[in-house]
Amino acid sequence: MTDGGGPRVPEVHAAFLRSAVARLSEDPRLVGVAAGGSYVTRTMDEFSDLDLLVAAEPEAYPSVLADRQRIAGDLGNLLSAFTGEHVGEPRVLICLYGPGPLHVDLKFVSLSDVAVRVEDPAILWERDGRLREALAGGSPRFPPPDRQWIEDRFWVWVHYGATKIGRGELFEAHDFLAFLRAQVLGPLALHLRGERPSGVRRLELAAPDLAEQMRSTLAGYDAGSCAVALNAAAEIYRKLRGAPGGGSLVRREAAEERP
Repeated sequence: MTDGGGPRVPEVHAAFLRSAVARLSEDPRLVGVAAGGSYVTRTMDEFSDLDLLVAAEPEAYPSVLADRQRIAGDLGNLLSAFTGEHVGEPRVLICLYGPGPLHVDLKFVSLSDVAVRVEDPAILWERDGRLREALAGGSPRFPPPDRQWIEDRFWVWVHYGATKIGRGELFEAHDFLAFLRAQVLGPLALHLRGERPSGVRRLELAAPDLAEQMRSTLAGYDAGSCAVALNAAAEIYRKLRGAPGGGSLVRREAAEERP
């Protein structure tokens, strides 16, 4: 269905939004609710989560933050919730609601901080136009991959991965290959295609040809397969590193030749 004239939203998601926005608007400490993520990119499907920004009066923000578990519990049948320190965002409450189940991220922010953001969210409700006004105080910016930062580290990382394979620590080798995909190859590939460089998120849809190449970095549970995958990751990095628009880059050739 189409929710509020916005993008097409699965009914489970739309029903939660209708109920949650109505409940949140009753809290006098709050000044607005907005949706981000796949809602604004119009890529929602039945597997999507909901990314909601909940803006509070600056003076009420400490009490809202302290009360966020109760607020989340009032929005539906809350099965479990925890804060997002593991992704560097303690303001986010990561929630699972039933009986869907439905994954909802509630990001509680002070109205004075909403101008600093990575995307323009879709406003679902606001008090007296104040959320829109606050958003107008800044522009969205998702940081691009820092190519020099990556180059300075990449070949040391490759050596580290090779030692794990040589020692037979294959689970660690698999974790390392996933790290390279999420922190290096995926962001560079997505950025090259003009997409948000967020790990390997939706890589198959945004850059299917590059995703197909990246299949070669998937290893089996044996040292030989892991070594082949690591070499493939290095070759893909070389191609992405030299892609147009990369700017000047000081290549760490001595480290690159060593592995």
